Amino acid sequence: MSLLSADPVTVLSEQREALEHLVRTHSTPQQLALRARIILGAADGVGVRASARELGVWPKTVRYWRKRWREAADRPSVTERLADAPRSGAPATYTPEQICAVIAMTCEKPSESGRPISQWSQREIADEAIRRGLVPSISQRSVGRFLKKRPTSNRIASATG
Repeated sequence: MSLLSADPVTVLSEQREALEHLVRTHSTPQQLALRARIILGAADGVGVRASARELGVWPKTVRYWRKRWREAADRPSVTERLADAPRSGAPATYTPEQICAVIAMTCEKPSESGRPISQWSQREIADEAIRRGLVPSISQRSVGRFLKKRPTSNRIASATG
């Protein structure tokens, strides 16, 4: 096989049906639909450069997904074969449930928690979340990030975030 020719991609009939369904369905995320188009083109014998030109992506992208498809032969599901690879980096420090609990706590009045303040500060929120056992430890900066992500018209949350 020459350097410029593409490695063959094998697609079974049930996989082809699943790929075509992904392409046709309007609720399919666009990146997943693009990957399905790349694999369908490869199965139909379309070259890397022609496929890239037709789909408006780099040839490197087409080669990457063709390779991923071939290497993921042990995965039975089409969507698993086209899924993103796991990202590197540390796992999340706080679970979504912990974040929701901290944000919900900020909706309460500080006086209900025995705090002699009229409104929450990021430091007070962090201290109270630890005291209640919502999280083992948390910084006021983390509290600020949680509140900043939350769209709100609440002046307390906007003042602390």
